[in-house]
Amino acid sequence: MNKIVLSILCSIIIFMFVSSVMVYKKPTQESIASKIIRFHVIANSDSNNDQALKLRIRDEVLGYMSPKLKKISNIEECRKILLDNSDEIIKLARKIIKQSGYNYSVKVALSNENFPIKTYGNITLPPGRYEAYRIIIGEGQGHNWWCVMFPPLCFVDITKSEVSYKETEKLMKSVLTDDEYNLINNMKDEKIKKMIKDEVIKKAIEKKAIDKRTFDKDYVKLDDKPVKVKFKIVEIMDKIIKRLHP
Repeated sequence: MNKIVLSILCSIIIFMFVSSVMVYKKPTQESIASKIIRFHVIANSDSNNDQALKLRIRDEVLGYMSPKLKKISNIEECRKILLDNSDEIIKLARKIIKQSGYNYSVKVALSNENFPIKTYGNITLPPGRYEAYRIIIGEGQGHNWWCVMFPPLCFVDITKSEVSYKETEKLMKSVLTDDEYNLINNMKDEKIKKMIKDEVIKKAIEKKAIDKRTFDKDYVKLDDKPVKVKFKIVEIMDKIIKRLHP
């Protein structure tokens, strides 16, 4: 009898273990993307005036949408609010465009698009397809400003370092699993930090925001020797991003 009971217990344990393994799904870009909505404001061009116009429109739209989106609890609600307010968002954008002396067209779209790796404060979203609400100004050929609309990270001031990082973590963990959040947490994973550093330095060199071989004593030296990082990678990233997008 004891052998039978032991056999049954072993079978139950094995079944529970196999079931838990089958239920667990490794976090992926797709699983993260299914739970968030990005927000992008795309400039007409990369001229200083067009980039400044982009930021004015961003500020106007975020000011209008902030009370509507700050307390939302699910992605479907966010999607509905964005679509319901699209006409008003277009009106606001047109008003800013006209006040700034331009006659650019403006359109909005909620669609799934491919995006490269992007960093926002202490999170880094891997490249892939994401649902995004986009405001496209004129030809839409300029660099865009972006944030995460759901959960509502757009209304967290990422310049406040530690405080905003904790708020960002809280909001992202409200929709993502711990494993999914760890995948995008650039404050924890050294591999992700290196990915950010390599991407930022590459873009900075391409845009000639930094010299090929060196950029300030505060950053890193890019010579034939191993790269030596003098400051934490997040500080480096923030300083270079400010140079690229003042």
